[in-house]
Amino acid sequence: MDKSAAEHVEAAEKGKVPESSTVIALSPEHRDYLLNRHGTLDLNPLPSMSDADPYNWPAWKKTVNLAFVAFHAMMATFTAAAIQCAFVEIAEDLNVTVHRASYLTSLVIAIIGGAPLFWRPFADRYGRRPILLFSLLVSIVGNIGCAKSPSYATMGLCRAITAFFICPAAAIGSGVVREMFFKRDCARYMGVWTLMVTLGVPSAPFIFGFVATRVGYRWIYWILAITNAVQLILYFFFGAETRYIVAAEDHTEAKVPGYTSRLLTMKRLDHRPLTVAEFLRPLGLAARPCVLLPSVAYAMVFLFASILISIEIPQIFPEKFGLDAEQVGLQNLSIIIGSGVGEVIGGRLSDQWMWYRDKTLKRKRANAKAPVPEYRLWLSYAGLALVIAGVVVFLVQTENASAHWNVTPLIGAAIAAAGNQIVTTVNITYAVDCYPTEAAAIGVFVNFVRQTWGFIGPFWFPEMLEKVGLYASNGIIIALLFAVSVIPTICLQWRGDRWR
Repeated sequence: MDKSAAEHVEAAEKGKVPESSTVIALSPEHRDYLLNRHGTLDLNPLPSMSDADPYNWPAWKKTVNLAFVAFHAMMATFTAAAIQCAFVEIAEDLNVTVHRASYLTSLVIAIIGGAPLFWRPFADRYGRRPILLFSLLVSIVGNIGCAKSPSYATMGLCRAITAFFICPAAAIGSGVVREMFFKRDCARYMGVWTLMVTLGVPSAPFIFGFVATRVGYRWIYWILAITNAVQLILYFFFGAETRYIVAAEDHTEAKVPGYTSRLLTMKRLDHRPLTVAEFLRPLGLAARPCVLLPSVAYAMVFLFASILISIEIPQIFPEKFGLDAEQVGLQNLSIIIGSGVGEVIGGRLSDQWMWYRDKTLKRKRANAKAPVPEYRLWLSYAGLALVIAGVVVFLVQTENASAHWNVTPLIGAAIAAAGNQIVTTVNITYAVDCYPTEAAAIGVFVNFVRQTWGFIGPFWFPEMLEKVGLYASNGIIIALLFAVSVIPTICLQWRGDRWR
């Protein structure tokens, strides 16, 4: 056993395990189990002595379940943005205005923001797997209903049903990540989930621009239904439950159910009664500055770096450059590339940043504490700077462009997307680091704030850009980003430790 492992065991047995590690007295059997499974006892949190504990799962099993949950989360924002490239076709088919057709997207954005408040308590009581399976099953029905809708009202109802049932993974995904991965890897894998949520917005019009042009917009809904069906089959056979509750107080090894039993058995995991307060509990996190401030800061960044650019490209580019639905969809490739580049910094580099700080402190003093979560926020300034620069480039170059398309506005879109992804991963991981036992509730709260901003923004974007102009709008956007994103981040680094 290495020195750090021995120190961790001694600390655990004295009840002095730092931060979120489980405070238990390690038995020799438990100690040997963890060493055989992980090769070290320097684990945070400290797992139980059971193969059923997701922290003790093999890496491939964790990766598979992360992929399922992250893709499911992406399908929420993907579904919302799916018809963004087909507003004109929908308006003509259902005999409504293009502006009214756009409400079919705004409706989904609003529901995705509030519906997870309903799903989280059930996911805590009955487990993640049953809720996600049920989510996919009803989403299939909702999308088929959209494909067959004869009227605007019917399509709006089916879109609302789909939005309500597709959204759980977009919010409780943070809890799922925290239930499988140790703190040292949290940002990297949290970043996979956040990246997929972000990519749902630009990837939908990128793909469905071709579909709407070549086979008609109703095939968008059929493809969504088919995708949900494939998800349902794969998750039913290969998805596992990540909600784990230690049954025995002595932490002895629990019996692991067989494959068939895990596949078919769905029972209540937490027998505490459901109360109204439980459904509203995530909103109570607004009273905690270390959750509220990073959530609001991230929501403002998401509003301008993702929503503004994604909404304005299909409105400005067809008129200015004469692009069709396919060509408009291709513009979103810049956002996809930028988001992927940003995740490298926001995810893996963020964990390495904290690891390096931890090792530096321990070299100076053997019994040094782990770096405070606020240290992670230094990386968010790079993201904020990229967002400001990218949005300015996008608006200025769009204004300067003549009737002929050029790539410079999209360079700005890619820069803003990279900054958005850095802030997304860093801020959400910071909030979860502050309150690791509230990871799922934090995901619901962050989703609520983000989607609320995302729902409101498109209502005033067109008026601002029309009356103020693209140039002058930069001043408003920069002022809001400084007031709502930059200054709160500075305050968190200054007082966050005390507020926690």
